[in-house]
Amino acid sequence: MSGCEARDAKKLVRSPSGLRMVPEHRSARSPFGLDEPPWVPDKECPRCMQCDTKFDFITRKHHCRRCGKCFCDKCCSKKVPLPRMCFVDPVRQCAECALISQKETEFYDKQLKVLMNGATFFVTLGTSDKPELMVCRLSNNQR
Repeated sequence: MSGCEARDAKKLVRSPSGLRMVPEHRSARSPFGLDEPPWVPDKECPRCMQCDTKFDFITRKHHCRRCGKCFCDKCCSKKVPLPRMCFVDPVRQCAECALISQKETEFYDKQLKVLMNGATFFVTLGTSDKPELMVCRLSNNQR
């Protein structure tokens, strides 16, 4: 295996939130990645943090994988992809976080397609007042 292949290697990691496919080396991590949040301890959340429903034997608590807060099933029922945390499968998120994750995915997918096809920008360098025309094109492994 070459040095470049070793640097791009990934490993499968099991966390309380689910399976994640993460880079072997920190240098290969995306600058857009998010760390998993600490979960609010069960003792500190006797009620849903959205609708205030009391947790009991029938009403179970669930943690949002994006924010770590406790919710009932009604307030945390969406399973949405969370690529910024490297999850393999869609994960449980509260309504607010699910909406943010969906919007981020749409934004990155749209913008990355533009950048991978090549995008033209006007860039002002240093103290120059005159912008220069530059073309930016990402390779397939830049995400």
